[in-house]
Amino acid sequence: MNKRDFLAAAVAGGVSLPMLARADNAAKGLHGPALLTVTGALSRTNRGALDPVLDQMMAKQKLAFDKAYAFDYAALTAMPATTIKPTVEYDKKVHTLAGPLLADVLKAAGAPENGKLAMCAVDGYAPAISIADARKYRYIVATQLDGKPMPLGGLGPLWAVYDADRFPEMMAKPIDQRFALCPWGLYHIEVQAG
Repeated sequence: MNKRDFLAAAVAGGVSLPMLARADNAAKGLHGPALLTVTGALSRTNRGALDPVLDQMMAKQKLAFDKAYAFDYAALTAMPATTIKPTVEYDKKVHTLAGPLLADVLKAAGAPENGKLAMCAVDGYAPAISIADARKYRYIVATQLDGKPMPLGGLGPLWAVYDADRFPEMMAKPIDQRFALCPWGLYHIEVQAG
């Protein structure tokens, strides 16, 4: 199976469980492939260390960890969803985004109350924010855009985003600067204790 077919099947949830089970560090308790891996200062884990062979994208982006907490699509969509309606910079229209609060995702992984986050997108973009700002701006891990799952190759399947329209200091910025700390194609978060 070539890499593109594997990635497409994995995102669609089509990777067979026996194939996933062969990986020594496959996340326990997941029903599908991991879409978000949280590493760093965590009190809970459900997967082992980075495997440079099986975790190719992470290895190429120079990530390193000895334990992590992984979430599949089902785990993220089972969490209480928050809906936001920001004006999105790409088409300057209001869109409905829904997903769990980033603070709730971090809590599920056993992250500390204070510290910093480095959020990494599939293209390597990795903005950093404080956990306090993630709470203040009510960031969500969006799984839905206008009532539909977000595909890989678009803004998804996950987007760390907030409703910039609700915060005067963000509304004062040009629209193309409001989402600089909101990686679409989110797949990894490193938690650093504060």
